Amino acid sequence: MTSRAEAPDMPHHGEIKTPDRLRRRASRLLSGMTAQSDRLITEGLAQVDARKWHYAVLASLQEHGPGSQATLSRRTGIYRSDMVGLLNELAERDLVGRTPDPDDRRRNVITITAQGRRHLRRLDKVLDDLHDELLAPLTPAERDQFVQLLTRLLDHHTQQAPHPPTS
Repeated sequence: MTSRAEAPDMPHHGEIKTPDRLRRRASRLLSGMTAQSDRLITEGLAQVDARKWHYAVLASLQEHGPGSQATLSRRTGIYRSDMVGLLNELAERDLVGRTPDPDDRRRNVITITAQGRRHLRRLDKVLDDLHDELLAPLTPAERDQFVQLLTRLLDHHTQQAPHPPTS
């Protein structure tokens, strides 16, 4: 039998030692952080009866103004087929309004309501706190740099990638 002292790489009481060559791979690190971030954000928003897609739609409406279901789908990356149910949830809570498009009566124009704007401000605060928790080991300057670098990478790759399907 080998002791821990003789084999320092062996796990100790449930400890998992990730190989260094995996810890050096940006793709692996980004995947791990994505999983941590998704878990933290999903659980944190659930505590205030919200989902990340609620935030995406409300933020899009607040920042870019009213839009059709198709427009919101393009702005947020949410599939159009999923957008219907999401808008139903938001409308039931009086966070968005739907009015017929004067140029095309078959289409609705989605707007954020006053209650939706208040809810968005609350979600901003919740997400600020969750991001502080997620990025806790970093200084404020490192957080800013990290976000700038991720933005640059994502912008580069999304300019080259096809857009999500719209149906």
